[in-house]
Amino acid sequence: MDNVTHALAGLLMADATVSYVQRRIGRASPGGVEAPSLARFRRAAVVLGIAAAEFPDVDLVYSGPMVAMGKLGYLLHHRGHTHTVVWALASAVVLWAITRWWWQRGLKGRERADASSAIVSRVGARALLVLALAGTLSHLLLDFTNSYGVHPFWPFDNRWYYGDAIFIVEPWLMVVAIPPLVWGPRRVVGRVLLLVALAGVLALCWFAGEVSSSVALGVTVMALLGLLLQRTVAPRARPVTGLAAWVVVTTMFFLSSVQSRAVVRELVTDGSLRDVVLTPAAADPRCFSAIVVTSTGSEYRVTLATVAPWSSGLNAAGCVALRSGRARNTLGSLTGVFRSVPFAASPAVAWGETWAVPRADFVTLAATRCEFAAALRFMRTPVWSLDGRGVAVLADARFGADGGGFAGLPVGPSATCSLEGKWIPPWVPPRADVLARGK
Repeated sequence: MDNVTHALAGLLMADATVSYVQRRIGRASPGGVEAPSLARFRRAAVVLGIAAAEFPDVDLVYSGPMVAMGKLGYLLHHRGHTHTVVWALASAVVLWAITRWWWQRGLKGRERADASSAIVSRVGARALLVLALAGTLSHLLLDFTNSYGVHPFWPFDNRWYYGDAIFIVEPWLMVVAIPPLVWGPRRVVGRVLLLVALAGVLALCWFAGEVSSSVALGVTVMALLGLLLQRTVAPRARPVTGLAAWVVVTTMFFLSSVQSRAVVRELVTDGSLRDVVLTPAAADPRCFSAIVVTSTGSEYRVTLATVAPWSSGLNAAGCVALRSGRARNTLGSLTGVFRSVPFAASPAVAWGETWAVPRADFVTLAATRCEFAAALRFMRTPVWSLDGRGVAVLADARFGADGGGFAGLPVGPSATCSLEGKWIPPWVPPRADVLARGK
């Protein structure tokens, strides 16, 4: 998930935390609390909420040149150990301790001795701990929602888990989060920055080429309605309504993802199905791009498709038409066998290209080239081309098949392994099912 969305989630949780503390203080101290005490708490909550929601991405510090593995270092170590429950819990406690120290250090003299400030200190410390835990764990949950995946249960379980439900930069999540934040307890500068962010989201919907004009219009109308309606909501209820709307949007996309997977499974009936990788169209849960991985004892196949989970309203052909003129994933740059799709037709699925290679080639490359085998610890839909020198240009079809993107790796034949002594994490290869088949 993009970092703006992570930050908005942290900010919503921070506002909800401040609202909770205000309610607790109001019950315990009807006379109110002095402004300096609560104002400092609010600043602490906002900083902690955003920092905790972003903190698992600290792996970007070491996943590049520090591990000296080129592109492979990023692939294996981003969303790596810092995107686990163990790290989330430990880092949340550290962030909480630092924030609590800074916040309570400012409660000096009269404020520290004041009864109201004592209430803030007692209630606020517990609330900040919950916020820190919610913030780091929210990062894992949001990253889980898309097709990139996470492996949150290391060191007990090294498998990848994929939500396959949310576009990695989802406009609807921003549109439901920003309006309650705009009218929240913040200065004019903060409100202006949030409005600029909202305007940027709407501009991307209209002009980036990822969202159809009809959907962009719906997003724009809902953004404006949200700003108007949130102005009328009670201040302490705003962050709760924002979080509730976030859950509704997420649920809507997950239901469409589940239905999309069921539609594909109904059409692949020969027992060869290994995985269905799903990515929704931006802001539109009616249309999903799919990469269908199948294999038999002799063959490994990757098939592209467009899926309309609710085809009675908009079928797959309609989804393809909505994306007419926009960039689409393709396997055409690969060398290998292309064939007609071996699966049944349906109004809910528009089948695209199928790329097929002998499964024995897959197994041999993984067994004889250590870089290829290491990359498989990340790649969910590995595809490759062999050039005249025997170099395999390996890529993950989720991110493009031409090998030129961040997930593309040239892997040449070699008598030695360039990864000797390097830090290779223990992630279970997503396509271990293909490698092991027939053994």
